[in-house]
Amino acid sequence: MSSIAASADVAETATLGEGTKIWHLAQVREGAKLGANCVVGRGAYVGPDVQIGENTKIQNYALVYEPAVLGKGVFIGPAVVLTNDTYPRAVSPDGSLKSAADWSPVGVTIEEGASVGARAVCIAPLTIGRWATIAAGSVVTKDVAPFALMAGVPARRLGWVGKAGFPLKKVDGFWVCPETGAKYVGDSDSLKEVEDNA
Repeated sequence: MSSIAASADVAETATLGEGTKIWHLAQVREGAKLGANCVVGRGAYVGPDVQIGENTKIQNYALVYEPAVLGKGVFIGPAVVLTNDTYPRAVSPDGSLKSAADWSPVGVTIEEGASVGARAVCIAPLTIGRWATIAAGSVVTKDVAPFALMAGVPARRLGWVGKAGFPLKKVDGFWVCPETGAKYVGDSDSLKEVEDNA
């Protein structure tokens, strides 16, 4: 059974998985689909038809605009913004107020296990690869490789991280997690797990 705070605004057509919690003042719009055991923090916004995988955490005041797609186990830090308008304008060239029919939203896709730190902004359209980490305050403008550690404005890759989130260290030709000992192999553009990791 899901749990919804009395002050939250969850559309009747939104789908919440078993054990999902929606906190105070959060809004989940029409057609949004959240998997099991998700958390949507205080004041967070989830747009219409957004898709969110199980065990995902969206922290306080984060803005997840449609048509975002978040995989399983994604972490969205406080006040993160996932944009959806490539060329934003309030009005048309003639000065008339734009409506929903005057633009086509584009989305941010965040793959399984990835984390986006507090106050980071992800400029759609882009994809953040599985288990990547975006440092707090970063502005992401391009696709991010799986396991990449990104920081800055604009964000650039500083290194690699493992599934535990710790920066990997180069040891005997492998990238190794100092927390779990898991090994990864790759080149300057990509990284993947070593198959015999238990």
